[in-house]
Amino acid sequence: MYKILTLTLLVITGVATAQEQSPAQTFWDSLQSLCGQAYEGSLALPVEDEQFGGKQLIMHIRSCSDTEIKAPFFVGEDKSRTWVFTMQDGVITLKHDHRHEDGTEDKVTQYGGTASNTGMAGVQVFPADAATAKLLPRAATNIWWVTLDDKTFTYNLRRLNNETVFKVVVDLTKTIDTPDAPWGWEGR
Repeated sequence: MYKILTLTLLVITGVATAQEQSPAQTFWDSLQSLCGQAYEGSLALPVEDEQFGGKQLIMHIRSCSDTEIKAPFFVGEDKSRTWVFTMQDGVITLKHDHRHEDGTEDKVTQYGGTASNTGMAGVQVFPADAATAKLLPRAATNIWWVTLDDKTFTYNLRRLNNETVFKVVVDLTKTIDTPDAPWGWEGR
Protein backbone atom coordinates (compact mmCIF):
# COMPACT_ATOMS: atom_id res chain seq x y z
CA MET A 1 0.00 0.00 0.00
CA TYR A 2 2.86 2.39 0.85
CA LYS A 3 4.44 1.88 -2.62
CA ILE A 4 1.14 2.58 -4.36
CA LEU A 5 0.63 5.77 -2.32
CA THR A 6 4.21 6.90 -3.06
CA LEU A 7 3.80 6.19 -6.78
CA THR A 8 0.49 8.04 -6.84
CA LEU A 9 2.06 11.08 -5.16
CA LEU A 10 4.96 11.04 -7.64
CA VAL A 11 2.56 10.93 -10.59
CA ILE A 12 0.41 13.73 -9.15
CA THR A 13 3.50 15.83 -8.40
CA GLY A 14 4.79 15.28 -11.94
CA VAL A 15 1.47 16.38 -13.42
CA ALA A 16 1.38 19.47 -11.23
CA THR A 17 4.93 20.37 -12.26
CA ALA A 18 4.10 19.97 -15.95
CA GLN A 19 1.01 22.15 -15.56
CA GLU A 20 3.03 24.87 -13.83
CA GLN A 21 5.22 25.44 -16.90
CA SER A 22 4.20 28.66 -18.60
CA PRO A 23 3.19 28.81 -22.26
CA ALA A 24 6.30 30.93 -22.94
CA GLN A 25 8.52 28.23 -21.43
CA THR A 26 6.81 25.53 -23.48
CA PHE A 27 7.35 27.61 -26.64
CA TRP A 28 10.97 28.21 -25.63
CA ASP A 29 11.62 24.53 -25.01
CA SER A 30 10.08 23.63 -28.38
CA LEU A 31 12.24 26.18 -30.20
CA GLN A 32 15.33 25.08 -28.31
CA SER A 33 14.70 21.45 -29.29
CA LEU A 34 15.44 22.51 -32.89
CA CYS A 35 18.91 23.78 -32.00
CA GLY A 36 21.60 22.85 -34.50
CA GLN A 37 19.09 22.09 -37.27
CA ALA A 38 18.44 23.95 -40.52
CA TYR A 39 15.17 24.06 -42.44
CA GLU A 40 13.88 25.50 -45.69
CA GLY A 41 11.03 27.97 -45.78
CA SER A 42 8.79 29.66 -48.28
CA LEU A 43 7.26 33.09 -48.61
CA ALA A 44 3.51 32.91 -47.97
CA LEU A 45 2.73 36.65 -47.93
CA PRO A 46 3.01 38.84 -49.87
CA VAL A 47 2.46 36.64 -52.89
CA GLU A 48 4.97 38.66 -54.89
CA ASP A 49 7.98 40.25 -53.24
CA GLU A 50 11.08 41.56 -54.98
CA GLN A 51 13.39 41.06 -52.00
CA PHE A 52 12.29 37.56 -50.90
CA GLY A 53 10.32 36.07 -53.79
CA GLY A 54 11.89 33.26 -55.78
CA LYS A 55 14.88 32.93 -53.43
CA GLN A 56 15.81 30.01 -51.21
CA LEU A 57 14.83 30.81 -47.62
CA ILE A 58 16.72 28.99 -44.86
CA MET A 59 16.33 29.16 -41.09
CA HIS A 60 19.12 27.66 -39.00
CA ILE A 61 18.65 27.42 -35.23
CA ARG A 62 22.38 27.89 -34.75
CA SER A 63 23.03 28.95 -31.16
CA CYS A 64 21.10 28.12 -27.99
CA SER A 65 21.52 28.80 -24.30
CA ASP A 66 19.10 28.94 -21.39
CA THR A 67 18.40 32.62 -22.12
CA GLU A 68 19.15 33.14 -25.82
CA ILE A 69 18.38 31.42 -29.13
CA LYS A 70 19.88 32.74 -32.36
CA ALA A 71 18.32 31.71 -35.66
CA PRO A 72 20.04 33.03 -38.78
CA PHE A 73 17.61 33.51 -41.67
CA PHE A 74 19.12 33.44 -45.15
CA VAL A 75 17.47 34.90 -48.23
CA GLY A 76 19.28 33.45 -51.21
CA GLU A 77 22.94 34.51 -50.89
CA ASP A 78 22.05 37.23 -48.36
CA LYS A 79 23.24 36.05 -44.93
CA SER A 80 22.63 39.33 -43.12
CA ARG A 81 19.67 38.42 -40.89
CA THR A 82 19.50 36.66 -37.54
CA TRP A 83 16.41 36.35 -35.37
CA VAL A 84 17.47 36.62 -31.74
CA PHE A 85 15.08 35.29 -29.10
CA THR A 86 15.81 35.97 -25.44
CA MET A 87 14.00 34.77 -22.34
CA GLN A 88 13.95 36.90 -19.20
CA ASP A 89 11.61 36.57 -16.24
CA GLY A 90 9.40 34.12 -18.15
CA VAL A 91 8.82 36.47 -21.11
CA ILE A 92 10.32 36.19 -24.61
CA THR A 93 11.81 39.02 -26.68
CA LEU A 94 12.43 38.91 -30.44
CA LYS A 95 15.12 41.13 -31.97
CA HIS A 96 16.42 41.34 -35.52
CA ASP A 97 20.20 41.41 -35.88
CA HIS A 98 21.24 42.72 -39.31
CA ARG A 99 24.87 42.60 -40.47
CA HIS A 100 26.89 43.61 -43.49
CA GLU A 101 28.96 41.05 -45.33
CA ASP A 102 32.06 42.17 -43.38
CA GLY A 103 30.23 41.39 -40.11
CA THR A 104 29.62 44.97 -38.98
CA GLU A 105 26.16 45.89 -37.77
CA ASP A 106 23.78 47.51 -40.22
CA LYS A 107 22.46 50.93 -39.15
CA VAL A 108 19.01 49.33 -38.94
CA THR A 109 19.47 46.49 -36.49
CA GLN A 110 18.40 45.22 -33.07
CA TYR A 111 14.77 46.17 -33.60
CA GLY A 112 11.85 44.07 -32.38
CA GLY A 113 9.73 43.71 -29.30
CA THR A 114 8.95 41.86 -26.10
CA ALA A 115 5.86 39.75 -25.56
CA SER A 116 3.39 41.56 -23.32
CA ASN A 117 2.47 38.30 -21.58
CA THR A 118 3.39 34.61 -21.61
CA GLY A 119 1.51 34.04 -24.87
CA MET A 120 0.49 30.55 -25.89
CA ALA A 121 2.59 27.41 -26.12
CA GLY A 122 2.45 27.59 -29.93
CA VAL A 123 2.23 31.36 -30.47
CA GLN A 124 4.28 34.28 -29.20
CA VAL A 125 3.42 37.90 -30.09
CA PHE A 126 5.95 40.74 -30.10
CA PRO A 127 4.69 44.34 -30.44
CA ALA A 128 7.34 46.88 -31.44
CA ASP A 129 9.20 48.28 -28.46
CA ALA A 130 10.23 51.90 -27.79
CA ALA A 131 13.75 51.36 -29.18
CA THR A 132 12.22 50.12 -32.44
CA ALA A 133 9.88 53.12 -32.66
CA LYS A 134 12.85 55.45 -32.20
CA LEU A 135 15.06 53.62 -34.72
CA LEU A 136 12.29 53.08 -37.30
CA PRO A 137 9.33 55.42 -36.70
CA ARG A 138 7.33 53.72 -39.49
CA ALA A 139 7.71 50.43 -37.57
CA ALA A 140 6.23 51.78 -34.33
CA THR A 141 3.03 49.84 -35.00
CA ASN A 142 4.75 46.61 -36.05
CA ILE A 143 3.52 43.41 -34.51
CA TRP A 144 5.56 40.27 -35.09
CA TRP A 145 4.32 36.85 -34.12
CA VAL A 146 5.85 33.43 -34.38
CA THR A 147 3.89 30.21 -34.44
CA LEU A 148 5.52 26.89 -33.72
CA ASP A 149 4.27 23.33 -33.82
CA ASP A 150 5.81 19.99 -34.73
CA LYS A 151 5.47 20.67 -38.48
CA THR A 152 5.94 24.41 -39.03
CA PHE A 153 7.56 27.56 -37.76
CA THR A 154 5.97 30.73 -39.09
CA TYR A 155 7.42 34.21 -38.85
CA ASN A 156 4.81 36.91 -39.32
CA LEU A 157 4.76 40.70 -39.47
CA ARG A 158 1.77 43.02 -39.57
CA ARG A 159 2.15 46.78 -39.61
CA LEU A 160 -1.00 48.41 -38.28
CA ASN A 161 -2.50 51.38 -40.14
CA ASN A 162 -1.31 50.15 -43.54
CA GLU A 163 -1.38 47.06 -45.70
CA THR A 164 2.03 45.64 -44.76
CA VAL A 165 1.78 41.90 -44.08
CA PHE A 166 4.70 39.47 -44.27
CA LYS A 167 4.74 35.73 -43.59
CA VAL A 168 7.39 33.04 -44.00
CA VAL A 169 6.49 29.40 -43.37
CA VAL A 170 9.35 27.05 -42.45
CA ASP A 171 8.88 23.30 -42.95
CA LEU A 172 10.10 21.53 -39.80
CA THR A 173 9.32 18.05 -41.12
CA LYS A 174 12.68 17.72 -42.88
CA THR A 175 16.07 19.14 -42.08
CA ILE A 176 18.51 20.37 -44.69
CA ASP A 177 22.29 20.53 -44.69
CA THR A 178 23.66 23.04 -42.22
CA PRO A 179 24.52 26.24 -44.08
CA ASP A 180 27.68 28.30 -43.70
CA ALA A 181 27.86 30.88 -40.91
CA PRO A 182 25.86 34.07 -41.33
CA TRP A 183 27.68 37.32 -41.87
CA GLY A 184 29.49 38.39 -38.72
CA TRP A 185 29.64 34.90 -37.19
CA GLU A 186 32.98 33.73 -38.52
CA GLY A 187 35.23 32.79 -35.60
CA ARG A 188 32.35 32.65 -33.11
